[in-house]
Amino acid sequence: MKEPVLVIMAAGLGSRYGGLKQMDPVSDKDEIILDFSLYDAVMAGFKKVIFVIKKEIEEDFKKRIEGKADKYIETVYAYQEISDLPSGFTVPQGREKPWGTGHAVLACRDLIDGPFAVINADDYYGAGAFHMIYDYLILAEDDDAYNYCMVGYNIENTLTENGYVARGVCRETEDGYLAEIHERTKIMWKDNEIAYTEDDGESFTKILRGTPVSMNFWGFTESFMKEILVSFPKFLEGALSENPLKAEFFLPSVVQELLGNGKARVRMLRSYDKWYGVTYKEDKEDVVNALQSLKDKGFYPDKLWK
Repeated sequence: MKEPVLVIMAAGLGSRYGGLKQMDPVSDKDEIILDFSLYDAVMAGFKKVIFVIKKEIEEDFKKRIEGKADKYIETVYAYQEISDLPSGFTVPQGREKPWGTGHAVLACRDLIDGPFAVINADDYYGAGAFHMIYDYLILAEDDDAYNYCMVGYNIENTLTENGYVARGVCRETEDGYLAEIHERTKIMWKDNEIAYTEDDGESFTKILRGTPVSMNFWGFTESFMKEILVSFPKFLEGALSENPLKAEFFLPSVVQELLGNGKARVRMLRSYDKWYGVTYKEDKEDVVNALQSLKDKGFYPDKLWK
């Protein structure tokens, strides 16, 4: 079996946060959230990582990695460029926004020839999630359908008190598979309950605590790359006429399409850990305190890379 590769999406600029949050230290040892994910990945067994970045952040990004994690895991770079479009398509005038998470994964198409996991650079997932997904992928094979997986978190463990977030809201089957997933881009706490809006706050729909959500921690076989190569042009055909400046090609949307037509099954790997991330500047203090607490309890060494 081929060794699973870890793909880390790090091209986003973190517009709501106000800067390159992927590079903002969250410990007194100058470590970033990504350092904790890389440490967990190495401990789980991953031997190669592909960073998806933008060319303009390459120099600063590599300064954060070189001489640290790259001593323990092979590092490769892919570049998400807004101009990387299929033949026959061009970037709409005025478009500055990247094409989304599906497009980020597509940037790795020439670097992947086996199973792979996908995460966001600026999310803390917990060590257990990396072990679960590595153990799944090392044995994963497609049969009558594609066999994928995802780590699902309880929605209440993934929210911030400081504003809305985007999550892939999931429904799980009784035997532990993903039944459906829908991207909700504005989820928030509202009167001590969880709700999302699709009309800028005119109305809200409640989401029950305990509902699993995707934090973009996916596990795929190589077949997924073939599917997004097919799906991306279809997405563009609609997006360029309906919302040319802001439409995004989301990973969960591709997965949902494959579930809907019976081409894939997705094993739900449930994590009951608390997710940590810096969506807004006000989130940083909580993340710093949480990660220091994990170090104090012995889950991580005082200095991750030596």
